[in-house]
Amino acid sequence: MKWTRDFGLTARMALTSFLLLIVYLIFLGVLSALGFSFEFLLIVAAGMAFAQYFFSDKLVLWSTGTRIVEEDEYPDLHRSVRRLATEAGLPMPKIGIMASPVPNAFATGRNYNNAVVAVTDSIMRILSKEELEAVLAHELSHVKNRDMLTLTLASFISMLAFLVMRNWFFIGLFGRRDNNAGALIVVFIASILVWVMSTLLIRALSRYREFAADRGSAYMTGNPRALISALQKISGRMDYVPAEKKQEVEGANAFFIIPALSGNTLMELFSTHPSLEKRVAALEALESEVRGY
Repeated sequence: MKWTRDFGLTARMALTSFLLLIVYLIFLGVLSALGFSFEFLLIVAAGMAFAQYFFSDKLVLWSTGTRIVEEDEYPDLHRSVRRLATEAGLPMPKIGIMASPVPNAFATGRNYNNAVVAVTDSIMRILSKEELEAVLAHELSHVKNRDMLTLTLASFISMLAFLVMRNWFFIGLFGRRDNNAGALIVVFIASILVWVMSTLLIRALSRYREFAADRGSAYMTGNPRALISALQKISGRMDYVPAEKKQEVEGANAFFIIPALSGNTLMELFSTHPSLEKRVAALEALESEVRGY
């Protein structure tokens, strides 16, 4: 298998982490200036970051309703993942199944030894064996590229700002009592700006990492045409999934191979994936290289 380190992805992960750190510090600085104890904020933030780092995979699995399955439950699925993991030089990840009419797949985990590759039960019904293996190879590419950890940690400040936005009135009650209305407005505006900035950074990283994982799948399977077919099938089936079912899983869109957008939320404005047309074009350009002609 041809596999070279993607320095473009590595540079983007480093830049995203650095910029998000700056945004993070500015956000904490604003809250501290409004009367919150900076030491208290740092302790709380560090504690949450620690929990997210060590339990990120469990949080993602819990939020999506995914359960880890053993080999005797899905022997074919385990067999395919094991073969692909061996091809990629990776230890065997855990396998998860998500019960959902939304055909999708994702990978999570902080490192090689804690990786989880999950698929929905519906995606296994609509894809052929070759197409499913191409999707599994895409998810294993995320593990190989180590971009799952960066995405998980990058989402922390975005989620923190979103929580402040949603609960800004109650947070203000525990802040400074003098000029409380002005402080509330500043906190709310700062939270909006931080959320938008961090979400845009995550989007920029996530779009590139999808191209990188598509490329990894093509190299791993030697069959980019299978991934093209799988992406087209998944995208086409999304139109028939009820909007409420897609809305239930929209929070995990950054992890999915194809986003599940209901059209009813702001997630439409912050798409984490490149367009299907661009992904197909990139895979078609890779096909001659993979085939050796």
